[in-house]
Amino acid sequence: MSLHGVDLAEIPEETARVARAVFPKGCLAMRVRDTLGPVFADADFEELFPVRGRPVVSPARLALASVLQFTEGLTDRQAAHAVRSRLDWKYALSLELTDTGFDFSVLSEFRARLAEADEGRAVFDAVLAAAGEAGLVKAGKRQRTDATHVLAATRDLNRLEFVVETLRTALNQIAEVAGDWLAGLAAPEWFDRYSARPEDSRFPSRWAARVEHGEQCGADGMALLQAVWSGAAPASLRILPAVEFLRQTWVQQFQRVEGVVRWREPKNTPSGLIRLRTPHEPEARTGAKRDLGWSGYKVHLSETCEPDAPHLITHIHTTPAPVTDDAVLEDIHTALAKRDLVPDEHLVDAGYIDAEQIHHARRDHGITLVGPVGKNTNQQQVHGAFFDNTHFTIDWERHSAICPGGRISVGWRADQSHRGTPVTRIRFAVRDCGPCELRASCTSAKTGRHLTLRPRAEHEILQQARTEQDTDHWRRRYGHRAGVEGTISQGVQAFGLRRSRYRGLAKTRLQHHFTGAAINLARLDAWFTGKSLARTRVSPFAALRPAG
Repeated sequence: MSLHGVDLAEIPEETARVARAVFPKGCLAMRVRDTLGPVFADADFEELFPVRGRPVVSPARLALASVLQFTEGLTDRQAAHAVRSRLDWKYALSLELTDTGFDFSVLSEFRARLAEADEGRAVFDAVLAAAGEAGLVKAGKRQRTDATHVLAATRDLNRLEFVVETLRTALNQIAEVAGDWLAGLAAPEWFDRYSARPEDSRFPSRWAARVEHGEQCGADGMALLQAVWSGAAPASLRILPAVEFLRQTWVQQFQRVEGVVRWREPKNTPSGLIRLRTPHEPEARTGAKRDLGWSGYKVHLSETCEPDAPHLITHIHTTPAPVTDDAVLEDIHTALAKRDLVPDEHLVDAGYIDAEQIHHARRDHGITLVGPVGKNTNQQQVHGAFFDNTHFTIDWERHSAICPGGRISVGWRADQSHRGTPVTRIRFAVRDCGPCELRASCTSAKTGRHLTLRPRAEHEILQQARTEQDTDHWRRRYGHRAGVEGTISQGVQAFGLRRSRYRGLAKTRLQHHFTGAAINLARLDAWFTGKSLARTRVSPFAALRPAG
């Protein structure tokens, strides 16, 4: 295949005439085309195609058709039919009325190329850039961010089902490559244990019997791995994806205890960020948030939120499920900076914010990060019966601190916290703390009082933030973040945001970039037609709540 650029700037005259006659008031595809222009150009995708071979369908047309497909929730067959039969799509894609379009399989091939090269963001950026050129999205002012879970495109498996299915998958893949070798190795009972899918099998109901069944599976898998790595096995078996997945799973789930294969205790299994969940989607991980647990991914949405402009998504970020919110904030700010869309204020929830994030956002990007910081959890401090760090006077230049009783610290050293972040350790002398009449409100330790402080900038930011967030002004300022919940609701209900259509992180990320572009098109069309934002629903009973 080779790419020969097609100019989409001009809409064929007959297509434009008929489309405007049939849609005198326009429609989404036509309004977007009239306002944003062709959005994509073939030159944007030239690195995805070789320079020699038969010509390919214009990738610019495929990109726009894919975004329109996600906007309307169409399958590949339905989208290809729309290209062939619908006037508004022909208008948006600059096609002649007689153009027969392309085969539906071209769309999946195009997505595969985008996913392989991680170019889904280019599609999202092109829509956002076109909106920027039209003056509909700008840097500065406010933006808000929130995240939601994304379910993997595979069935959830419990631990026993997981190891059985992993071994069954490896046996099936080996059977396709070296059936004769496997037939000579497999014990007769293996065919009873691993021929059927776990959901079609009947596992023991008693807990002890289920543990025994799992450990028997572990022993069978260990025997298979030893045979694969023996000199008598074909070397090609060791590089099979299912065999490598089996090896990694057995390392995580089993161990040898006095020569016997046993389950690992849950506390001895890896963290959720690397713990495997299913052989059919190796990149899926398990996430948890309060009472919710899921296998799959997490997606973060950032959007503008000014009343005098459309609320457009400015960044969409997909991660494995266990990745914490605060870990992606710097990536979000860096991506916004590359698009020249850095906000003045960034409204986030407690999962994204800490003194360190506030400091780095202000220092590196000039962003004021607004969100609730963590409060004291020590009950004595909360109720005012204990002297927390705010009761001490810190002299950062002289490396000393003064306690509420007027005593000066005797120790000051730089250290690291359990997370590896820099902290300052301050110590007061036992001779000062022992006879102090304020000791009951300060420390119960036999040694003197110890303080652990963040770096100066973060310490001062944290104290200021805790004071500000208890004011009515801060609550009104932060109240603008609430609208991002509506964006997630729109993404889930209208665009299937919470369930992955494809397998693997790369394709899920591509889906989310198409979804973000589709949401932006829908919101632009609502802005063009003057459609107001939906109001937050309040139940009749909740409306009776007295004011204040």
